[in-house]
Amino acid sequence: MNKLEIVNLTKTYKHKSANENISLTLNSGVYGLLGPNGAGKSTLMKQLATITTPSSGKILYNEKDIVSLDDEYRALVGYLPQDFDAYKNFKAREFLMYMAALKGMNNSEAKKKVDELLKLVGLYEVRNKNVSKFSGGMKRRVGIAQALLNNPKILILDEPTAGLDPQERTRFRNLLSNIGTETIVILSTHIISDIESVAKETIMIKDGKLLLKGTHREILEDMKGKVYTITTKNESEVNEIQRNYKVVSINRGVEDTQLRIISDKAPSYENTKLTEPRFEDVYMFYFELEDAREV
Repeated sequence: MNKLEIVNLTKTYKHKSANENISLTLNSGVYGLLGPNGAGKSTLMKQLATITTPSSGKILYNEKDIVSLDDEYRALVGYLPQDFDAYKNFKAREFLMYMAALKGMNNSEAKKKVDELLKLVGLYEVRNKNVSKFSGGMKRRVGIAQALLNNPKILILDEPTAGLDPQERTRFRNLLSNIGTETIVILSTHIISDIESVAKETIMIKDGKLLLKGTHREILEDMKGKVYTITTKNESEVNEIQRNYKVVSINRGVEDTQLRIISDKAPSYENTKLTEPRFEDVYMFYFELEDAREV
């Protein structure tokens, strides 16, 4: 059994609730954690990783409180924080060996696992180079490797693909898909396509509260009838639409401009077409992005 239960979890700093009465049940698989900056995503993940403690509520792993499990629970967790930065004076392999020792792995087991992970994240050829010489994406890959050292049953990743190029992100998504068959993976990212590609369910948080949890099909089904494309040649009309609607994207062609918008009611503009929703529309609908994305 691999089950994580979050029960009425609340975390308060001074007079502000970063998380408020969040309840979730997670089993093996990849879960996308979505929300704007300041929504409480990182706070939730820090509590799951035991970096910080809840103000109230509890977290259960296989029906046991993680407070009572203590180190037994921590041994099951892999965690990549948003602000991860490897020790710069270490070489990549040295750093991972050091982290393996902290996790209680014996030397021969650690050597085998470290080399395996360096190959997995594409850093084996540069294993003896100082991490200080690495690009941001390479450092992120070192962070991903350290989170996987102990074969975690719960893998918590805060913005893991930040700084990764498209090829690296594809490799990482494939890796998560394989890991998620036996591991609870919680993936927080602003890159919607990463969540679309690998998450079996998406968890949305807003203002510290749970907004919804569901499969992509369920979430997109709820969005049907709310996404429209308006085609216009009139620039003043483009400005008016931007003022009056949530605009997901603006596509300026040679002869006209297409605006993809979110609306509960059909707009009255000429050349308006009901459109199949995409996942970026979901983010726009729930979190009201302020600026349209021009393409």
